[in-house]
Amino acid sequence: MTVLRPTITTAIAAADGPSMVQSVDWLAIAPVVITAAVGLLVLVADLFLPEHRKPLLGWISVAGLAAATATLLPLRAGDRTTFCLTGPGTADPGACSYAADHFALVVQFLVLGGALVTALLSVTAVREARMPAGEYWFLLLSSAAGAALLPASRDLATLIVALEVASLPAFALVGMRRGDRLSSEAALKFFLSSVTATAVSLMGVSFVYAATGSLHLTQVADRLGNVPGQLDTLAMAGVALTLVGFAFKTAAVPFHFWVPDTYVGAPLPVAGYLSVIGKAVGFTGLVLVTVIAFPAYSDVWGPALAVLAALTMTLGNAAALRQSADRPGGAVRLLAWSSVGQAGYLLVPIAAAAYAGRDQIGSTVAYALMYAAVNLGAFAVAALVARTKPLHRLSDYRGLYSESPLAALAMAFFLLCLAGLPPGIIGLFAKVTVFRSAVDAGLGWLAVVMAVNVVIALYYYLRWTALLFRAPDGDAAREGAQEGAQPRTRAPWPVTAAIVLTAATALVLSGAPQLVLRFATGSLFPL
Repeated sequence: MTVLRPTITTAIAAADGPSMVQSVDWLAIAPVVITAAVGLLVLVADLFLPEHRKPLLGWISVAGLAAATATLLPLRAGDRTTFCLTGPGTADPGACSYAADHFALVVQFLVLGGALVTALLSVTAVREARMPAGEYWFLLLSSAAGAALLPASRDLATLIVALEVASLPAFALVGMRRGDRLSSEAALKFFLSSVTATAVSLMGVSFVYAATGSLHLTQVADRLGNVPGQLDTLAMAGVALTLVGFAFKTAAVPFHFWVPDTYVGAPLPVAGYLSVIGKAVGFTGLVLVTVIAFPAYSDVWGPALAVLAALTMTLGNAAALRQSADRPGGAVRLLAWSSVGQAGYLLVPIAAAAYAGRDQIGSTVAYALMYAAVNLGAFAVAALVARTKPLHRLSDYRGLYSESPLAALAMAFFLLCLAGLPPGIIGLFAKVTVFRSAVDAGLGWLAVVMAVNVVIALYYYLRWTALLFRAPDGDAAREGAQEGAQPRTRAPWPVTAAIVLTAATALVLSGAPQLVLRFATGSLFPL
């Protein structure tokens, strides 16, 4: 049976060679194109809309992200490629720059769904913080478009471009609160460290290209297995340096130092976006370059990622333990360090893939899906609490159940999912899946380190959960009022919708956790 696909054919005539015909599958690239097009639409519309109509830009962005997510449904078969090499002597069915396979679609669903929840949280935040609406929504959509492009990228050049398209707008989003010293400092620290990591990665890509003569991942994989002896050191250095930029995005130790200050200084929806979408970008890039492009050097990146995983989860959880309940910004800082610890768990299956094959990657994807839903939910509740208690202290959550029972129950559920305790079954299931991948790969020492860190993390997750149900502290309440707390107001419905959406997703996944693993591993990496 012939499957018809909407394509456009462009003839490209070379000045000194034969013409090549390039076929572009517009349906395959629709999620990325729609997101980018809506971003441009918002930027242009901002020039003509009067100030009192600027909130309309937020709803256009929400609708655009919803439409982009919906276009993933016709692609669920996951067998489309485009931007492939053509012409005499260059035809290679695996040498394509864009592949809408199952892996790409799952990560695009995570990215676009996470961006949609972020947009819901931002609708109110942009208006109340008086941030420039046009710039904010354009930057958010541009970053989401780059993040959606990255999992479908199948050559190193497109990977780096997608990584930077996702990252560069994020720098500006972090510093969007004009006149705020913490916001400006966070943006500068994020920018400088990210640019350095990207420069190192570009050097690594150039080394890999020099050793293999190709940028397409499948061709790089084939040629790295037969690198001449005199180029082996160059190729090995290229592999190591290429991983640096993606390790930075995952907040893996020692590339994590930007995380706590950036999250505290950024607007709360942006911090939630970075904690989920930023990590998805980094882990997707790591998966693509290690498992698809660099399997020949698994003896290099496998042990390195295993050590990084152990260091990342240990340092992240140890730092989260030290957060004081009365420190301003302590709640966001705890979530930041928690995200570093969670990054260590996500690295485990990628390291295991070096020893037990690419099938282990499904554990990372499944864990990322769980983490995205519950972590965005935690930031959504934090955004709700910050409306009346803007200091973001852990002590501000004391007695939340007496003030807002549903918000407290949702937050408790999100924290228990992150801890891996019932009724957060999806969190427990995800951790067991990751733990099993380490055992199956023969990384018993890493499984032990992970088990110890899971126990350590229980303390600060349960401490926060207990605060939600304690009796309100009258002295703390009076102190908060003196330090700038606002009178209680009704929760905006976009924030409520974000909490309900994430909580419902986590509940459904906890009821049927096997669906996550099936969704994450079905037809994974058909190339």
